[in-house]
Amino acid sequence: MPGSSLWLTLPSAFPDLAGPAFAPHMTLTSEIDPAVYGEDPQGWLDAVPWPRAADVDVQLDQVATQDVFFRRCYLKVAFKEGVRNIAGLARAAGVSGEGHAFGPVTEKWLEEWRGAFGPHVSLIYGENPINDEKLGEISKVVEESGISLSSSSIPGANETPSQQGGWKGGVVWLVPTDKPINEWKPIATRTLD
Repeated sequence: MPGSSLWLTLPSAFPDLAGPAFAPHMTLTSEIDPAVYGEDPQGWLDAVPWPRAADVDVQLDQVATQDVFFRRCYLKVAFKEGVRNIAGLARAAGVSGEGHAFGPVTEKWLEEWRGAFGPHVSLIYGENPINDEKLGEISKVVEESGISLSSSSIPGANETPSQQGGWKGGVVWLVPTDKPINEWKPIATRTLD
């Protein structure tokens, strides 16, 4: 993955699941040229006018899997205003050159992003397929970590759907994702207030 990425990580600790180790996260944008943040990644990240934590409501739709290395197992995220706004701001500030008020270039990207695979929380990368039984086990690990899911998102659950799970706020990480996955560590972080 060229350049760096901005991630929104869960606001609480999350256990390692399997595959390459990385923090479960929702990628807000990727392909940020390191020249954008230069020698002061923390200063750049702090200068972005991030929304308040209360305005970033991440609603989880379901645990899912695809036959794609980077989407082997993930939580689908509802494309709601708070998620749209923080992803748009990340893209505008880091990639599209529209600064802190995103315009038509970022709007076009948001629609393409939503249509291609949309917002999601990456849990597991890997080559091995994940069956329904394993998906159910992963859903239990997610819930045990403090993230609630609606019962309709858990394979094999017989209950009626409950209120959507998720979280508010989180921590924005700037991560050089042009390195091997085992070296994906944040070079700057910003907790949403």
